[in-house]
Amino acid sequence: MNAEDYDGLVVPGGRAPEYLRLNEDVLNIVRHFADAGKPIAALCHGPQLLAAAGVLKGRRLNAYPACAPEVVLAGGTFVKVDFSNAVVDGNLVTGPAWTAHPAWLAKFLEVVEAHMTVAVG
Repeated sequence: MNAEDYDGLVVPGGRAPEYLRLNEDVLNIVRHFADAGKPIAALCHGPQLLAAAGVLKGRRLNAYPACAPEVVLAGGTFVKVDFSNAVVDGNLVTGPAWTAHPAWLAKFLEVVEAHMTVAVG
């Protein structure tokens, strides 16, 4: 996979991020999106992958509450929201669980649209 060919990254939740964060190739892909300022969406346990990639320092985000210590240890600020909301910090859109899907996806689409407008314009 060539990360340069993609305009955004979606990291779903569940247990997959726990295992994906052990793969250096996956971490490099995450770092590419973060370094390039491309839109990144992470839900539930997805921020575990971002923490392992070292891209959360100074960022405000949300995740499943059990992931809050990892967010903080990675230099991020864990923002508490209800389970139907999402947090936007620049190119990063995060949410706590599947119940946040409507808000998380809507906010991610706004970030993607803004990114594409800048990229094309």
